[in-house]
Amino acid sequence: MEYGYVRVSSLDQNEDRQMTALQDAAVPEKNIFTDKQSGKDFERPGYQKLTEVLKEGDILYILSIDRLGRNYEEIQKQWRILTKETGIDICVLDMPLLDTRNGKDLMGTFIADLVLQILSFVAQSERENIRKRQSEGIAAAKARGVRFGRPEKEVPDDFEKIVRNWEQKKQSFEETLKQCNMSKTTFYRRLREYRMVQKHNKNSSKKCTF
Repeated sequence: MEYGYVRVSSLDQNEDRQMTALQDAAVPEKNIFTDKQSGKDFERPGYQKLTEVLKEGDILYILSIDRLGRNYEEIQKQWRILTKETGIDICVLDMPLLDTRNGKDLMGTFIADLVLQILSFVAQSERENIRKRQSEGIAAAKARGVRFGRPEKEVPDDFEKIVRNWEQKKQSFEETLKQCNMSKTTFYRRLREYRMVQKHNKNSSKKCTF
C-alpha cells in the first residue's frame, strides 16, 4: 500500500505543492496524512495516525526530508523505526538517493544513510539559524525601544485614592476594577508595583532625614 505525508509549519501555509507531488506519484488522496504544525518533534496527530496504519511492505512518500521533521536526532530515529522495525520503504521525492527501494545492497544502504544524515543535519541547522536570527532581531528591536506583547494598562491618575477607598471598604472590589478599567489579574499586578514604589519612597525619605 502507498501512503503519503504532508506537513506545513502553520495554519496559514499552503500544502498544495506537496499534495500535487504525492498525487503525481500515484498516492491515493485517502492515504495522504497531513499536519499543520512545527516539525520540531513527532508528536503530531496526522503523523501518529499514519504510523498506526503503516505495515511491512508499505511505501511512504514525502516531498522532502524536512517535511518529515526538523530535528536531526528525531529524523534519524523515526527513519530507523519505519524502515527497520515497521519494515516499510520510504521515498523522498526531491532526493532520489533517499529511496529505500533502490540500492538494497550494502553500498546503497550506506549512501542512503549518509545522505540522510547530511540532509537531516542541514535541516536542523537551518532551524537553529532561524531561531538565532529571530532572537537577534528581537534583541535589536528591544534595544531600539520596540515593545512586544500587549501594551501595559495605564494606571489612572487617582489610583492611590481608588485603592485607599477599596482598602477602607468604601467601595466594592467590582467597582474598583471598573474605575481602574482593569482585569482582576492586572489590578493586583499594578497594586503590587504601586506598593513597592511606595515602600521604596518611604525608605528613601528615611535615609534622607538629617
